[in-house]
Amino acid sequence: MSISRRIFVLPVSFFLVSAIAPSRAQEPVKRPPITGVARVQISVTNVTAARDFYEKTLRLPRDPSACNSEAAMCLAVNDHQQIQLVAALSPTPTNLIAAIVFATPDVAQMRRYLVSKGLTPDPISVDEHRVQHFGLRDPEGHTVSFLQQPISSSSGRVAGQTSSRLIHAGFIVRDRLAEDHFYQDILGFHLYWQGGMKDGETSWVSMQVPDGTDWLEYMLNISPDASHHTIGVMNHVALGVTDIRAVRGQLLENGWKPAEEPKIGRDGKWQLNLYDPDDTRVEFMELKPVEKPCCSEFTGTHPTL
Repeated sequence: MSISRRIFVLPVSFFLVSAIAPSRAQEPVKRPPITGVARVQISVTNVTAARDFYEKTLRLPRDPSACNSEAAMCLAVNDHQQIQLVAALSPTPTNLIAAIVFATPDVAQMRRYLVSKGLTPDPISVDEHRVQHFGLRDPEGHTVSFLQQPISSSSGRVAGQTSSRLIHAGFIVRDRLAEDHFYQDILGFHLYWQGGMKDGETSWVSMQVPDGTDWLEYMLNISPDASHHTIGVMNHVALGVTDIRAVRGQLLENGWKPAEEPKIGRDGKWQLNLYDPDDTRVEFMELKPVEKPCCSEFTGTHPTL
């Protein structure tokens, strides 16, 4: 008895698909754009006193349409950037910059990307204004959040408003290498400028977002037993302006009592420092340098209004 043998010939496309499929499965998750700073949340111990400073002295318009449930007060810097005041926890935290919130066009993709890098971000939430967002902690425990742009403010610029541009926020950093791995290697931030009080000393590192001109500033070399005021100087927020002298004049009209005068910083930009009732520094900074910076050249694009 003979047994017939059948030979099955598989199409070439089968082998091509089989070869391609595993590589597709292993393709890395792509990071979506990070376009800038959308919000900074600042902890305050006295909401009334803070309101007098941010709303009356700085003349940032109140914007309840962009407020979420955790904020005691929301102030519009422009139609897509806010400063949010949140009641300080008890005991009062050392760092009163409660969160820095970055904008991305795709929150879900950003979260998938971070998970693919081994991080554990919070689940995506949707606030009462239907804005998607989520948060996580950086290597030193700072709260970083991402929200989906565009967001829209119902408040236009008001009379006496001192700035319409939020350009950066900064906080104390102990381990630059750990922070660089998170912000530079994973999130794609890049160096904008770095320098210090003395040539050859690096105390400030400006890390610019990958798809915009806003930046995050590392404040280095701060003593663990620094005073409350020094900590407030370091953990700060910065508002961009085109003319620091004009801003000083407007602040005086708004009732400000000068404690410091404008000066040119080591980065070659005019700046003026104010302090809220909890000693958190609000820095007014001109958008472009007027003289050569110390320590290093700028390696990124300057912000604009």
